[in-house]
Amino acid sequence: MDGTITEMTDREFAIDVVRRLREAGFEAFWAGGCVRDELFGIQPGDYDVATNAKPDQVRAIFRRSIEVGASFGVIEVIGPKLGNKHLKCQVATFRTDVSYSDGRRPDAVTFCTAQEDALRRDFTINGMFYDPLEEKLIDYVGGQADLQARILRAIGDPRARFTEDKLRLMRAVRFAARFRMQIEPETAAAIREMADQITVVSAERIADELRRLLGDPQRVRGLQLLSETGVMAAILPEVSRMHGVPQGLPSAPNGDLWEHTLDVVGRLPADANYLLAFAALLHDVGKPATMGRTPDRYTFHGHEHHGRVIAETIATRLRFANAERACIAWLVEKHQYLADAPVMRPSKLKAVLAAPHIRELLELHRADALASGKGLDHVEFAHRKLQEWTDNGELAPVPLLTGDDLKQLGLEPGPAFKSYLDAVREAQLDGTITSRDEACALIDQLRSKER
Repeated sequence: MDGTITEMTDREFAIDVVRRLREAGFEAFWAGGCVRDELFGIQPGDYDVATNAKPDQVRAIFRRSIEVGASFGVIEVIGPKLGNKHLKCQVATFRTDVSYSDGRRPDAVTFCTAQEDALRRDFTINGMFYDPLEEKLIDYVGGQADLQARILRAIGDPRARFTEDKLRLMRAVRFAARFRMQIEPETAAAIREMADQITVVSAERIADELRRLLGDPQRVRGLQLLSETGVMAAILPEVSRMHGVPQGLPSAPNGDLWEHTLDVVGRLPADANYLLAFAALLHDVGKPATMGRTPDRYTFHGHEHHGRVIAETIATRLRFANAERACIAWLVEKHQYLADAPVMRPSKLKAVLAAPHIRELLELHRADALASGKGLDHVEFAHRKLQEWTDNGELAPVPLLTGDDLKQLGLEPGPAFKSYLDAVREAQLDGTITSRDEACALIDQLRSKER
């Protein structure tokens, strides 16, 4: 032994939790999503343990623990540090849910056997247990067979499962997309029948499901399923209005706006974040309300500005954070902005290239251009200028003048302050002035014109 201390991994900690529960005389298995992911060959994001130990018995075994849902039999066990964070594992007592009067959460629970616990879960692929000590799968619901056949099936009566928690309508779509599964016909029929009931779920939970769906590489399939099942019309009716809006010329139609939107989303990088994916989904959301027609083409004047308003409305309705809402709205409004990048004044181009989410905007431009059959010259030009101006410090140089400088020049604070500072900044970014003296001379010129 060389005395080296090796940090425990999430998986090792989850095995240790099962071992300690078993040593205390209880049943204990891994449960739910971590079992599914392990069988798929995916590294689980976290591990959950299910046991017949009651919450107070779990806490007696694991002194470092927190009640996160003791009334539902859930205790979070705190482990050793991994990096700068403590390992954690949720331990839940086998339970059945008594009723769901609000269609969102159980009114009460009763503790039960492992098999009864499995039967109250949502989908067969999430209803399996795994014994990591004996390396044995415990499958009361046929989850392994469905996983191997790539079938997403509700456990028992799908209508009952969706009635218990309406968010499962969206979770079914997300799981089917993520794991490239077909939704079992009766389960799919229940989703379509109950799709409009998703609105009883809180906006925050719906938004979280959308973040997960849009942040996944299989996001296009997820959006298709949301639309096909009717869930999209319930949560994002503005997006559903894209169906039937023509693309291309009247004399040469090229699908509809929904197909174009899916094409744009599909051309994003696989690792695109959900903010970029959401903006891609909404980039043309203003077109249905602004559609016009001339003899030879369809027009959508101002759709990007109208789209920004709709995007802000949607993000507000879903209770997105202010920063998320601002990012999505900005990307929607600017999704055509760089088309003229090669002929823009430097000051105008630098202002947008210096924006916090310019990388996302460039990816959105690229995807939209490719989906529209257009060239990428404007995107590549913007990329080159962004790199060039970043490297030489010209993208966002320190302002030549500030408000305090204007006061020293004898100007009284007022409405003219901003116009003077904007004029100096624009000239600086255009490269027509490069020093404080030249900036002061420009202020003198502007003031003389006003006298």
